[in-house]
Amino acid sequence: MESELPDIYCPFPQRSNPHVAHTRAHLDEWTRRTGLVHRESARARFEQADFGSFVGMVHPTASPEHLDLVADWFVWLFLVDDQLDDGHLGRNPERVRDVVARMRAVVEGTAPRVPPGEEAPAALVALADLWERTVPRAAPHWRTRFTGHLMTYLTMTTTWEAGNRATGAVPSEAAYISKRRHTGAIHVCMDLIEIVAGIQAPEAVHGDPRFVTALEASCNVVCWANDVYSYEKEQMLGEIHNLVHLVRHHRGYGERQALEHVCAAIATETERFLTAEDELLEVFPQLTRTLVPYLDGMRSWMRGNLDWSRQTPRYNPAAVSQYAAPGEYLEETVLGVATDGAVAAPRTGD
Repeated sequence: MESELPDIYCPFPQRSNPHVAHTRAHLDEWTRRTGLVHRESARARFEQADFGSFVGMVHPTASPEHLDLVADWFVWLFLVDDQLDDGHLGRNPERVRDVVARMRAVVEGTAPRVPPGEEAPAALVALADLWERTVPRAAPHWRTRFTGHLMTYLTMTTTWEAGNRATGAVPSEAAYISKRRHTGAIHVCMDLIEIVAGIQAPEAVHGDPRFVTALEASCNVVCWANDVYSYEKEQMLGEIHNLVHLVRHHRGYGERQALEHVCAAIATETERFLTAEDELLEVFPQLTRTLVPYLDGMRSWMRGNLDWSRQTPRYNPAAVSQYAAPGEYLEETVLGVATDGAVAAPRTGD
């Protein structure tokens, strides 16, 4: 791939949270305590990615407590996503059905106690911790929406994407675009804006077509920018779920032309967001105190995701060869399912 990617239009200012150093230290402790990252090779890659910096760019005004919380959510989502995208698990839906059911049980409060002498998969330990810190203080309608988005992400990633990989099916651009916002868990992340900002957007706002457009457009910008920056890595892994790849496949474009096409589509979605934002504030002037921080959160997501993608080694072409051997950084015990389909042995220590 050419070393210089096309410019991605983003009219929002660069910002960063002053509490990033604190959150980096917190992430180190939390991932060790929950068992999400413990092998040295996996920890080296985790530290290179610098998720503390990422969350600071996406939530530049968050308090230290909220920054730590959303950072933990981001890391959990990224690490689970790596298991499903980069490893063998994501190519066999049957292998992860049980762990997804166990995640649902955590979310629904029906998870059984772990028998003495056994240890739950790290992803479940971390999810239980996140749920306890996030959900009890949230409004009921927020909890319902957030739960739905989280389970849709897990279900679609482990059925639709894994099914495509197993059968060799190549989705259409339209099908991919509609599902990408779910498989990328961006709705889950956007829901967290309300927690960070301390706001409660009424259901009438969430159902308003202008809000739906603003949310959809901002989610598309984040997901498609990710596809641009992760394209080379995913090509090395044979991953078909990438908009640049699908544009090339269906339209017969060359690599540069496909990249420019997706970047132009990102610019169109950004303008669509700006139009919907103006209309939304005009229609609901009485909700300015709720809508302004919510929309600002969407803006920060678009800008912060782009800034982080440009600097993180996770997508750096110079370091992309590391992805040729995902076994060196994937933690089998995260999902409790080994790469051969067996249940992984409980982890007894680092």
